[in-house]
Amino acid sequence: MLHLLDGRAIGARIREKVKARVAAMAVSPGLAVILVGDDPASHLYDALKKKACEEAGIRFELFLYPNDEPEQSLIAKIEELNARHDVTGILVQLPLPTQNADRVIAAIRPDKDVDGFHQENLKALREGRPGIVSALALGIMKLVDEAKRVSPPHREEGSGVVVAPRVAIVGSNLFAEPLRHLFAEQHADVERVDPKDDDLAAKTKTADVLVVAVGKPGLIVGSMVKPGATVIDVGTTRMGKRIVGDVDAESVSSVAGALSPVPGGAGPMTVAMLTLNVLKAAELQKNP
Repeated sequence: MLHLLDGRAIGARIREKVKARVAAMAVSPGLAVILVGDDPASHLYDALKKKACEEAGIRFELFLYPNDEPEQSLIAKIEELNARHDVTGILVQLPLPTQNADRVIAAIRPDKDVDGFHQENLKALREGRPGIVSALALGIMKLVDEAKRVSPPHREEGSGVVVAPRVAIVGSNLFAEPLRHLFAEQHADVERVDPKDDDLAAKTKTADVLVVAVGKPGLIVGSMVKPGATVIDVGTTRMGKRIVGDVDAESVSSVAGALSPVPGGAGPMTVAMLTLNVLKAAELQKNP
């Protein structure tokens, strides 16, 4: 039977734990978000982040800029926020309209980079050192853990040895990199698959865990999924009044063992893990 991975319920439990930890802190952590432009999806995401932070007792500040805001102006604001002790986390909402995201993110202090995109945090992850990991990647891993809970990993008959799962990540290198390392820590066989790969269907069909983040509705259909696989749909596309993912849920539901819905799967988990990252950043700054 298919198990729908309820990101809202799992995320709510995480936020409650964060709320309890924040309440026990002498000084509440604070998140500053820089939002450039008028993209409706970005504004929606930030509204969700604001609500989650306020519910957890995390102070939230939003800095809005027009589409054509000079890059140096954003960097100057980040440098100002870097110096503020009451701001323990900084997030730049991506994608940026025209500004260079790499240069803007590089201006954030690594121990305040709650999105986990700074090169220092990515390097720490690669080297197995403490750092801040992508909230999206952490949210995905929590969903995969939930799938394991309801369907334990396969063991070789008679040996008790857990068979290393094969993981296929369909998306960009930037998206896949933190996931590749997190899955590798669990001894999984991980491959990033380009969504335009001629062998896409063959590569997804052999994956025990399939993670997709492309922004192309219906990219993954049931015939491309291994029976019993865990499928994490991260894609979001607005179609009229609906938000849909990259997975054709109707056909995949009859094949997969676990599926994260859109909406209600990876999105709420990312927001929940972001609040946890803000808390972690505050603790890192207190105890470097």
